[in-house]
Amino acid sequence: MSEMRVVGVRVELPANQPILLLRETNGDRYLPIWIGSVEATAIALEQQGVKPARPLTHDLLKDVISALGRRLEQVRITDLQEGTFYAELIFDGGITVSARPSDSVALALRVGVPIHAAESVLSEAGLVIPDEQEDEVEKFREFLDSVSPEDFRGAQPG
Repeated sequence: MSEMRVVGVRVELPANQPILLLRETNGDRYLPIWIGSVEATAIALEQQGVKPARPLTHDLLKDVISALGRRLEQVRITDLQEGTFYAELIFDGGITVSARPSDSVALALRVGVPIHAAESVLSEAGLVIPDEQEDEVEKFREFLDSVSPEDFRGAQPG
């Protein structure tokens, strides 16, 4: 397993499909994961430090975990099957719960726990961005700094 950090989310055009971008903490591979707009908004809000007036689902889950006296220890992106990523929430006491990577990352950001990806997932879907494309990554980071939650609302059918 490789530890990953969240680079951010962006909307892929023309389909308005949000993408979560992770990068190896001690490596050169990036892991792009297509996610839903609700989860993209939840991740973007947390990265920007925006606290909604009422708890979102991931905030609620964090509070429920704490109220039950449990502790989330890490998130693992464990598998990729036919284009679908799979993840697990790892709790104290060895409790493991299957979850979508987007929900897992949104929760991990709120709780402050590490995110890991299996080597098999990185081998299959990880991307190495050559040095000459690093400016593209910087542009992506600049985009993340200017994005707002409203940007993740999908276009209405015509």
